[in-house]
Amino acid sequence: MDKIGLVTISYNSADVLQPFLDCVWKQTHENLILYVIDNASTDNTLSILTKTNDPRLVIIKNETNFGVAKANNQGIIKAIEEGCDQVLIINNDVEFESTLIEKLIKAQKDNNCSLVSPKMMYFDSPQNIWYAGSWFNKSKGYLPLHRGMKELDEGQYDEIAQVEYAPTCCLLVKKEVFQDVGMMDEKYFVYFDDTDFSYRVWKGGSHKMYYYPYVEFYHKVGSLTKSFEKDIKKTYRGDFFIKQNTRNHVYFLKQIGGV
Repeated sequence: MDKIGLVTISYNSADVLQPFLDCVWKQTHENLILYVIDNASTDNTLSILTKTNDPRLVIIKNETNFGVAKANNQGIIKAIEEGCDQVLIINNDVEFESTLIEKLIKAQKDNNCSLVSPKMMYFDSPQNIWYAGSWFNKSKGYLPLHRGMKELDEGQYDEIAQVEYAPTCCLLVKKEVFQDVGMMDEKYFVYFDDTDFSYRVWKGGSHKMYYYPYVEFYHKVGSLTKSFEKDIKKTYRGDFFIKQNTRNHVYFLKQIGGV
């Protein structure tokens, strides 16, 4: 049975953390370690974590907010060092069924792929799709637009499919992928880190990524962004995230030779 290292980043995540932890500890695939990388939370996130009575929890405390890519790398490296066969990069503003990991591993084996991601629904509107596969769109600056976003789920995307991009809200990755294509690019503080990583996987050609629709997974869209915003003066909130998106898109295009 594969040892799975779940890697999640907390940053003022107290409002969403406990339901996420409950989902993790209920997994039918029990050979797992949860690595929580805390980016200097100022709420009671750490209090919730330290009260968690499960030996499979590892907390990495950062003294400053390193952003998403660097924090994910901390967890990925730790998981591989401690013998994990695979890494599940996952948000903690999500809730999911008890067979999530079991089903994703089976999907990997059935489709002979190295990466797999589930269909993701809006938590606040669970009948509507947030992610149902994605491919890079050259005409839109290689932005990987989510198929089905905001559509009513009527089973129209209930077929397993090879994809080019998946968000790291939930992405199961064999450790060999990191060895072959590298880690997350730490020049991305927030946004585009998963776009860059997925693109390198796609262009590398050695590893296939699949979309798997037959699992219940719900995303509380926007909660992580709101946590980041708490430490930014209100007047600069919009500017900060617009600048991050714009700066990172330009940087991404330069990296892939698209500009």
